Amino acid sequence: MALSASTTLPHSVDRVAAVFANEDFQRHTSELVGGTLESFKVDGDVAGAFSTTSVRTLPTTRLPEIARKFVGDSLTVTQLETWEAPAADGSRQSNISLKISGAPLDVSAVQRLIAEGGSTRIELEGSVTSSVPFLGGKIADAAEPMVGKALNIQSQQAQAWLESH
Repeated sequence: MALSASTTLPHSVDRVAAVFANEDFQRHTSELVGGTLESFKVDGDVAGAFSTTSVRTLPTTRLPEIARKFVGDSLTVTQLETWEAPAADGSRQSNISLKISGAPLDVSAVQRLIAEGGSTRIELEGSVTSSVPFLGGKIADAAEPMVGKALNIQSQQAQAWLESH
């Protein structure tokens, strides 16, 4: 199943990237959806190539009943973002991988922060797949809206965070 989203923030790419690498911001977005940020780690200098690893516990209350029977009341989600160094125009790109403990799903996405004057266009494209024989497509189809929404929350919340911090 394909993920796709785009939004524009009236802030520079380096400010937006710095927010995505901010532990307090990651905790805020986790708590916003009723979850908990268990751990957050940044490897490297945010001014160049770097990576972040977030481990969150998230409630399953918004999942379809059939999915909750398999995964229980909460999920542990590990999100790895591998950021490239800024391009000549300041634009950035990160490869995102989500691993969901106890769920047969693989999520991979590419997030681009595109410099447009003093603004940043955030583009997210990716896919949700499942390795379960015969039912994998249905599982991925059911999970895709939730995964897409979770990934988009970060972009949407970055605007409010930048205005208040």
